[in-house]
Amino acid sequence: MSQNRRNFIKKASAGAAGIAFGGSINAMSVPSYRNIWGANDHINCAVIGVRSRAKAHFAAIKNDPNAKVLYSCDVDDKIIEEHNVWCQKNIGYIPKVEKDFRKVLEDRKVDAVFIATPEHWHAPMAIMALQAGKHVYVEKPCSHNPHENQLLVDAQKKYGKKVQMGNQQRSAKTSILAVKEINEGIIGDVYKGEAYYSNNRDSIGTGKKIDVPPTLDWEMWQGPAVREDYRDNIHPYNWHWFRNWGTGEVHNNGTHEIDICRWALGVGLPDSVTSFGGKYTFDDDWEFVDNQQLTYAYPDNKFITWTGHSRGLIMPDQPGRGATIYGSKGIIMLGRDGYQLYDLGGKLIKEEKEDGGQSAGTNTRGEGGLDVNHISNFFAGIREDKSLHSDIHDASVTTMLCHLGNMAQDAGETLQIDPATGKVTNNEQVMKDWWKREYADGWEPSV
Repeated sequence: MSQNRRNFIKKASAGAAGIAFGGSINAMSVPSYRNIWGANDHINCAVIGVRSRAKAHFAAIKNDPNAKVLYSCDVDDKIIEEHNVWCQKNIGYIPKVEKDFRKVLEDRKVDAVFIATPEHWHAPMAIMALQAGKHVYVEKPCSHNPHENQLLVDAQKKYGKKVQMGNQQRSAKTSILAVKEINEGIIGDVYKGEAYYSNNRDSIGTGKKIDVPPTLDWEMWQGPAVREDYRDNIHPYNWHWFRNWGTGEVHNNGTHEIDICRWALGVGLPDSVTSFGGKYTFDDDWEFVDNQQLTYAYPDNKFITWTGHSRGLIMPDQPGRGATIYGSKGIIMLGRDGYQLYDLGGKLIKEEKEDGGQSAGTNTRGEGGLDVNHISNFFAGIREDKSLHSDIHDASVTTMLCHLGNMAQDAGETLQIDPATGKVTNNEQVMKDWWKREYADGWEPSV
């Protein structure tokens, strides 16, 4: 290990102990920064939550010859055991195993933490990682509630580390090109972004209280969440549909395409949000709507819509997900696999395909070339202070839109929004119910 790298880790560790880190990444000049993180410097990683989505992280990290996963961290021994077999086969080695992520954060050799846990852990864990002097790649959504959203942004400002959210289409070459061309006027004045998600999820049933599996640390799994009894329909995936741990389909999948629409239209927080929808298909424990139509209104008559079909495919037949951008002179259909440019009459003018043929699928792992691009961009941010494609300051805005979608659905009326803060101005009750969660003792995050 070089002396420069030893000095860097020493300073980062001092910051984690509460000592001011005098030269944060953003404050360093580019030349001095590159003296510390040259193009060949190694990045040691830890991945927390390794069942499904994390496989894409491991594959992308392996793609970088100067990065390695030091730790696989998960609270379920069964998942870890299966994951170790996968690691040996797919990345050629088995990282160290740790069930308590706090011990991972104590290791000074870890430079970057990847978070692919249930959503109630995303912001608290990311904040703790920043406080420990680590860079953070956090899966979407970056927060469980609006209060955490702002805390995470404040933590990044305070600790100066890189934070990238895992909405990987921001690193698609064809999406970057499409947005550039939209900004240059290829479809005239843009006014509408239309996002959709189409799936046919089954019932999650009615959970029965059972003993916690001996392989699972249920206490650590719950972490910052209010304690509940273990039931047979929560772990390892259906937590998405429970408010104590998940955030519903608008966050689970809508985040991606809503983000693309917001990016293409060049907008931030909206003036108002309206939601229509309900739970229509099964009488089960699912606590969110399973079909939803959202509309976000902006100045200059711009708007974004999201159509979310969790249970029952959108007809006529469409890919599993996508976004369409409408302008005064044309239309762009923008997916993970590329984009198509049409004139106002629907004639195909131009088509661009994404390298690697990333599909518009709906599987839970979702790995592919876009993850390689997105994590490569994250590493470039760490090594060379390159701009992140989904820096937390911007990514948190998209996450906030999704929170507002859930809030509007619960309110049953159009919510008026302060676009500077995201706060609702015409419904005090929905602010009380949604802005901040109740935390388990000792787990409330702070900056």
